[in-house]
Amino acid sequence: MSSKLIRGTFILTLGTIISKVLGLLYVIPFYQIVGSEGTALYQYSYIPYTIFISIATAGVPLAVSKFISKYNALEEYAVGRRLFKSGLVMMLLTGIVSFLILYFSAPFIADMIISEKDDVESRVNDIITVIRAVSFALIVIPFMSLIRGFFQGHQSMGPSAVSQVVEQIVRITFTLAGAYIVINFLNGSIVTAVSVATFAAFVGAIGSLVVLFWYWYKRKPHLDELLQHDRGTAQVSLMEIYKEIIIYAAPFVFVGVANPLFQAIDQVTFTRAMEEIGNSYKAAEAAFSILNFESHKIVIIPVSLATGFSLALVPSITKAFVEGDRKALKQQLNQTFQVLLFLTLPAAIGLSILAEPIYTIFYEHKELGFEVLRAYAPVGILFSLFLVTSSILQGINEQRWTVLSLLVGLLIKLSLNISLITMFETKGAVYATALGYIGAIVIQLLVIKNYAKYPFLFVWRRSLLIVIFAGIMWAGTGMVYQLLLFVLTPESKFQSLVIIIACAGVGAVIYFYLGLKSGLVNRLFGDRVDRIKRKLRLTN
Repeated sequence: MSSKLIRGTFILTLGTIISKVLGLLYVIPFYQIVGSEGTALYQYSYIPYTIFISIATAGVPLAVSKFISKYNALEEYAVGRRLFKSGLVMMLLTGIVSFLILYFSAPFIADMIISEKDDVESRVNDIITVIRAVSFALIVIPFMSLIRGFFQGHQSMGPSAVSQVVEQIVRITFTLAGAYIVINFLNGSIVTAVSVATFAAFVGAIGSLVVLFWYWYKRKPHLDELLQHDRGTAQVSLMEIYKEIIIYAAPFVFVGVANPLFQAIDQVTFTRAMEEIGNSYKAAEAAFSILNFESHKIVIIPVSLATGFSLALVPSITKAFVEGDRKALKQQLNQTFQVLLFLTLPAAIGLSILAEPIYTIFYEHKELGFEVLRAYAPVGILFSLFLVTSSILQGINEQRWTVLSLLVGLLIKLSLNISLITMFETKGAVYATALGYIGAIVIQLLVIKNYAKYPFLFVWRRSLLIVIFAGIMWAGTGMVYQLLLFVLTPESKFQSLVIIIACAGVGAVIYFYLGLKSGLVNRLFGDRVDRIKRKLRLTN
C-alpha cells in the first residue's frame, strides 16, 4: 500500500473520529437547553431523516471513489469526469425527490408515532414541524456525498475529512446557538428550538459544500491536466456506470439503514406499549428519549471507533478471498474478530459499570436513564459485530445475505418489541433490539463459515482469553467503584467525573497490562505496539 494511500486513509479516519466525538459531546449542552421533551422531539425527526439519508447516500462516496479509482488506474480520466458531471445532476434530483417525500409524508409519520387515544393533537403538529425542518438537508447531502466520492477516487481524502469536520462544527454551533437563543432570548417554545436544531443539518451541509467547492477550485487545474493524458479507449455508457455504482452501493445502504430501522420500530411501537401498561404519554415520551437519544448517543461512540479499526482490515480480507489464499483469509478473519472483541468488550463493560456517573455527566442524575444505559451498553458489541460481519460478506462477495439477515433481525425486533416492553418496560425495547441483532449476526456468521470455509474454533478460544481479561478488569474496576462510592456520589457532575477518571484508569491499566503480559496485544496490533512501548521506555 502506498504511503499516499496510508496517509489519506489516516486523514479520513481522523476526520471521522473527530466528527463522531463532536457528535457525542454536543448532546451535553443540548440536553441542558431543551431537556428530555426536546430530545424526544428531536429524535422523532432524526430517525426518519436518517433512514432517508441512508437510502439516498449510503455507499455513494465509496462506490463513486471505487469507480473513479478503477478508471484512473487505466488512465481513462474522462470516464470519471463524465460520472461526476452527470452524477451531480442525478444526486441533486435524488435529493429534491427525497426532500419532497419526507416533507409531505411528515403528517403520516407523526400519526404513526402518536396513538389515537392520545389527546395530543398539538404534539402531532409539533412532530410534523420538526420533521419538515430537518427534511431540507436532504436537498444538499446526496449532492455533497458524490463530490466527496469524486475526491476520494483521486486518492485525495483531505476534502472529505475536512468537509466532514466543518459540517459537524457548523451544525453543532447552529444547533446550540439557535436553540439557546430561541429559549432564552426570544422566549420561544421547545418546538421552535428543536426545529431550529434540526434545520441545522441543512446549514451544516451548506458549510461542508462550501469547503468542497473551495477544494474543487484549488484542485481543478490539476484535474483538468489529467484529462489531457486521457487514453480515450474506454467506451462506457452512463447506464453501465450507474448500474455498477448501484450494485456496489446497495449493500452499504442496508448496513447504513439497519440501526435507524431498529430505532424506527421503537418510534412507532414504544409509546403505545408503554401507555398500554399504564404510563402517561409524557412518561412514555421521556423514556423514549432516554432509550433512542440519550443512551444510544453514548453507546454508539466507542462502538464506532472500534468498528472503524476493525473495518480497516476488511480490504485485506477481500484481497485474500479474490486471490484464493485461504491461509491469509483465515488469518485476516481471525485478526478482525479478535480486534473487534478486544476493543468493544472492555468499552461495553466500562459503560455498564459506570452507567450512573456517565449518565449524570452527560445529562442529569436520573435512575431510569442510568438503568437503561447499563442494560444498553453490552448491545454495543452486537452493533459492532453486525457492521463488521456485513463488511466481511461484502469482501467475500456474499453481500446478498446482508439483506436477508437484516430482514430477519427486524422481524424478530418487531415481533418481540411490544411484548418485551410490556414485561420489562424500557429495558424490554433494549432486549428486543439485542435479540434482533443476534438473529442477524448468527445468519451472517453461518454464511462466513460456509462460503469462506472459515473455522471459528481459534477465535472462540482466543475470545475466551479476552473474556477472562475483561472479567478481571470488571472485578477490579467494580471494586474501585464501590470503594469510591463511600466518599463520592454520582449525583454530582464533578464527583461523577472523578469517579469515571479513576475507574477508567484502573480498568485500562488492568486490561492492557494483562494484554501486554500475555502477548495478546502484540499479536493483534503487531509492530505498532513495540514502537509505542519503546517510546514509553517500556522496553530496552
